[in-house]
Amino acid sequence: MKYSVGIVGFSGYSGAEAVRILSHHPNYEPVLLSHRADVDGSKLVRKPTIRYAAANASSVASEGLAAVLLATPHDVSMELAPQFLAAGATVIDLSAAFRLPTPEQYLHWYKEPQTAPDLLPGAVYSIPEFHRAKARGAKLIANPGCYPTAANLAIRPLIEAGIIDRKAGIVCDAKSGVSGAGRKATLKNSFCEVTENFSAYSILKHRHVPEVLMVSGVEESEFSFTAQLIPIERGILETIYFRLAKPMTSAEIIAEIYQKHYASEPFVRLHEAGNVPDLHSVAHTNFCDIGVVSDPGSGRCVVVSAIDNLGKGAAGQAIQNLNLALGIEETTGLL
Repeated sequence: MKYSVGIVGFSGYSGAEAVRILSHHPNYEPVLLSHRADVDGSKLVRKPTIRYAAANASSVASEGLAAVLLATPHDVSMELAPQFLAAGATVIDLSAAFRLPTPEQYLHWYKEPQTAPDLLPGAVYSIPEFHRAKARGAKLIANPGCYPTAANLAIRPLIEAGIIDRKAGIVCDAKSGVSGAGRKATLKNSFCEVTENFSAYSILKHRHVPEVLMVSGVEESEFSFTAQLIPIERGILETIYFRLAKPMTSAEIIAEIYQKHYASEPFVRLHEAGNVPDLHSVAHTNFCDIGVVSDPGSGRCVVVSAIDNLGKGAAGQAIQNLNLALGIEETTGLL
């Protein structure tokens, strides 16, 4: 069966990546939904047969849309999601509008009100490796942030196994390509500011932190996160430092924990103990690659987690969630 799927925000990097994946997906036909009058989709997507429509509820009926992907700013997602849900479409939201469970938490971290709070109880936050059962058949899915996806896939299995000395804290040093900041032109993301440069931002107050706390079950006082911008197009590499609860735990034992946890997961690839991934290995894919190095004598441990911020960190994971929501084989169109 073939479903028509709308994309709002197709002019942005994540939205364009979603269009690319959907265009080659055997079960989906993309429909570009224009929310802004100044966006001409024909100049952004070079596929003459693709359909275009306005981003409103009537398009859900007229275009026969089974689902809509919102690759939009938070406020736009809050405006459009209620309309599309009421019209019968499944909504996969790539913004942070519905990721946090309460309006108070959203206001605290995003410094702006959550204007569609009635939708929060029914929103499913889904990293499929942890939330697959809830995502199946869900009508509103909050697609996770890119940084938390890489962090939670690395941290949560070790928290559950009890091998991290939580009193010593967890440090996550995260580096991202410039596309993670979006397509809108800003001075900070301009060529002269980014090239041959390397900068940290939102230190100890990054908006993605609560997603790590929520999914991995750590306290804010235990988790230190720093995001850093590197002069590449795409990719996230996170180097995560912690102390072992039992110092003599070897990298092989930690690798076995990951292997047991992710044995049946198609999009998590594990390196042998002592080896770690790089960004080339995950570019233009929906994979998360994880590697671990430890020093049993001192109890120090380092885990490296790598994803493509536009793939597993955004559009790829959104379509993985869409497959689950519509009852399609999860890996379809992504391998």
